Formats: sequence, structure tokens, C-alpha cells
Amino acid sequence: MPAALEKEAPKVHPDLEKNIKYLNDIMGHGKSFDIILRRFNVGGKEIAMYFVNGFVKDDIMSLILRNLDELKRSDISPNSLKKLFNEHINHIQVELVDNLEKVIDGVLSGPLALLIDGEEQALIIDLRQYPGRLPQEPDLEKVVRGPRDGFVETILMNTLLIRRRLRDPRLRNEAMQVGTRSKTDIVISYIEDIANPELVERVKKNLQKIKIDGIPMAEKAVEEIIQPGKYGNLFPKVRFTERPDVAVTHLLEGRILIMVDTSPSIIIVPSFLWDHLQAAEEYRQGPPVGVYIRWVRYIGVAITLFILPLWFLFAVQPELLPPALKFIGPSKMGKIPLIGQFLLAELAIDMIRLATIHTPTPLATSTGIIAALLIGDVAVKVGLFSSEVVMYTAIAAVASFMIPSYEMSWAVRIVRLFLLLATAAFRLPGLIIATLFTLAYLARTKSLGVPYLWPLIPFNAKEMLSVIIRTPVEIRNTRPAILHPRNPIRQAVPEPARKPGGKEEQGEK
Repeated sequence: MPAALEKEAPKVHPDLEKNIKYLNDIMGHGKSFDIILRRFNVGGKEIAMYFVNGFVKDDIMSLILRNLDELKRSDISPNSLKKLFNEHINHIQVELVDNLEKVIDGVLSGPLALLIDGEEQALIIDLRQYPGRLPQEPDLEKVVRGPRDGFVETILMNTLLIRRRLRDPRLRNEAMQVGTRSKTDIVISYIEDIANPELVERVKKNLQKIKIDGIPMAEKAVEEIIQPGKYGNLFPKVRFTERPDVAVTHLLEGRILIMVDTSPSIIIVPSFLWDHLQAAEEYRQGPPVGVYIRWVRYIGVAITLFILPLWFLFAVQPELLPPALKFIGPSKMGKIPLIGQFLLAELAIDMIRLATIHTPTPLATSTGIIAALLIGDVAVKVGLFSSEVVMYTAIAAVASFMIPSYEMSWAVRIVRLFLLLATAAFRLPGLIIATLFTLAYLARTKSLGVPYLWPLIPFNAKEMLSVIIRTPVEIRNTRPAILHPRNPIRQAVPEPARKPGGKEEQGEK
């Protein structure tokens, strides 16, 4: 923070020249081309106007200036500020401030500041327009049937997308700023009569503890700061989404959303392991199809975790296989030990993956084909890799792409490498111990104090059933109990229909 702002910012002074001198010094008018100062006379009063070029809507500002230009001294005297505020500035979002730091924050956030000679307050007129794109379907969370809108980089648009789907008067969107220099806008969204107030307060306190100059990495920086632990956690303890329907679904469960300006990714807290393994597509299809999709994904996760360690174990210890599976194992060992082949293959796939991300879209497909067909085929022919190593590594890689959460897919890849190395070092005991260690690590992980493996640990049979299968909407009538929501019931259970002439009806008669 500049030295001038480290001290308490002065109040708006009646002398306009003193205000202009202070604001010009802090905001760098004359050095920064985009800080605009306009001075003019309205009804015999000297007025200064500050704004950032490009943030202000030109057409609305022109209308306001035209109205001010037509005013006479009798129209604004006495009490010039109050008359302008109440009578002559025909705009909805107008605020009175008496602190020059608030004027600076307002101008740098986009609104226009109006200072009047002889007045101890300034007007902040919100005429801002942010550069940004229109809502479009997120690349990582596509669905076959469903809405095509997604969150964007403008926080106001994101709150509107939520309001459009949730017309609940108890929905709260509380704003704050983070970063002493960036002053990034953050919105905490929750339903007041559902969300656990202790969780809401915990999120607020964690955000208020952020003492940093800026968060240009937006939601990822916020995630690392609000979660305890100096070096974070291997598994993502918050869920990111760019879909408004997914965000609203979690709001109705009692979760809390954290929206960071300039980012299209919304943070959902608390989150469980299973949240990262489920996708909107499961609920855009009927329950039977949804169950099948979910189980295919779960099987894919199991394959990507264990297929390489198990195949390596059976290849180096074929006596563990029953006679019917003796065919498993490499027919040709290759010129490099098996563990070296696996590590090189994993490294090659990650290199291809990163190269594809950073390659221009028209060339990305060609890059993948070249790497897969030419490099892979040649590596097998020259004896660098065994063909089975290439095949099983490719299966594991494809299975990892089934995980909807990008962060969870990287965590799964690292765990797979850990299991593979443990198996290479200690064979079967190494695989068992590494698996148990991973489970214990997950059991100790918490997201905002909520167990990460719930409803498995602690066990909740009803909720675990909804994790295993995609339950129909009509029977999901409770919210996650571990969140301790204020209102745990989502929908009342309908009473059984009474038959005409039945005992109940006869008794009433």
C-alpha cells in the first residue's frame, strides 16, 4: 500500500483544490492515462469528476452531464450536494461518502466520483461496465441436455445467474474486499434459513484474515488461504464449478458459495470426496441411466488407481496369479526395467497433456495424434517400451479423464504413482500399506471442519446410498446432516392416500 494510504485517509475537504491535490497524488492523474479528471462549472459551483476510462458507460454519463449543464445557481443553492443527490442526478445507484479513501476505492472499482467545492461529501455514481464475455457452456462441465449458460468473469453477472434460478428472499449475497492493493471483490452466498450460521461465520473470518497485497489468481488463491495448512492438501477440499445449476443445488443443501471477481469458477464449501466424482449429467438423465453413468465413473476411478500397480505386481510375481490368468504379464520385457517404463510412460502422458493444453486449438488434435501414434508406436518397435505397458498406461490415462473435477484428477494421478512406487519397492505388502495409508490420509482430511469421507466416515447409511446410486428427486427429502442445516427437511413426505369408504373415512364420519 502507498505510504499516503497507510495513514488514516482524510475526510472530504470543503476546499475542492485540496481534494484534487490529494486524489491526483494517490491515483497518479497525469501519469496514468486511464485516470480521467474533468472539471466544470455547474450553476456557479466548481465540480470535479473522476473516473477510469473504459469503466464508465458513456451514454448514461452524457445524459447526466447534459442535465447538470442546464442547471442554474437557484437550482442547486443552497445545499448543492443534497439537491444534486435528490433532484438532479436521475440515476439509481448513487451513494454519499465522506472519506477520500472511499472515493479512491469507488473510482478504481469502476464508478464515477463527483466532488463539489464547499461540500464535505462526495457522490459515487455507479455507471460502470466491465469488459467480459457473455455466459456460455463451461468446457469442463458439459452436458448432453441442459442449460448452456455458465459463470463468467463478472461477479454481478454470476449473482444474477444464481438469482434467476433461486428466487428465495432469504438468499444472501454478502460482499467484501480482499487484498490491500488489488481490493478484489468477493461475495459469500448462502440461504439464511438453511445454512449453518457457524459455517458461514467461519468462512467470513477466514476471508477477513487474508492479509495480502492482491489475489490475481482469484479463486485458487482464496482456496489456499481460507483452508488451514501451510502446504495445502493433495486432495481438493473445496469444489469448483462454472455451472449455475450445480451451484444452486449445493446452496439448497446448505453449502456456501464464494464468488471472486474476475473468475468464472465458483468455490463450494464444505465439500466431500464424492462431490468431485459426480457430474450434472447424472441428474440430466433418468435414475437408471444416472446410476449407470455414476458406476461407470466409479469403476473408471478404480481402474486408473489400481490397474498399473496390480499389473506390475503380477508381472514381477506371476506366482500370485491363478492358472487361468497366467497370460498376464509382458511377452517382451524391453530394454528398460518395468518400473522405469511405467515412470517414463506416465511422464510422457503428462507432457502430452500439458502440451495439448498450451497448443492452439487447431493444432491440439494433431499434437495428440502425433504423440500417440508415432512416438508410442516407434517406442514399442525399438524396444524402449513393452506394448503391454503402453496399453495399460493408456487405459489408466483415459480412465482419469472421466473424473469431472480437474483438481481431483491430478490428485488421483499422484496417488497412482505413489501406489506404483510402493509396489515396486515392497511388492504386495507395499501396495497394501500404501492403500491403507491413502485411506487414513483421506479419513483425517476435513473441509472447514467437516469430515472429507462423510457419509462413509462417520457412516450414514441413507446418505451413503445416495452416494452409491443416483437416487430419484422425490425421495431426496433431507439435507446432509453433517452440515447441521437450520432446516434439514427439503420436502415434506406426502401422506398415504386414503381410500374411499376406508376405516379412517368411516371413523371421521
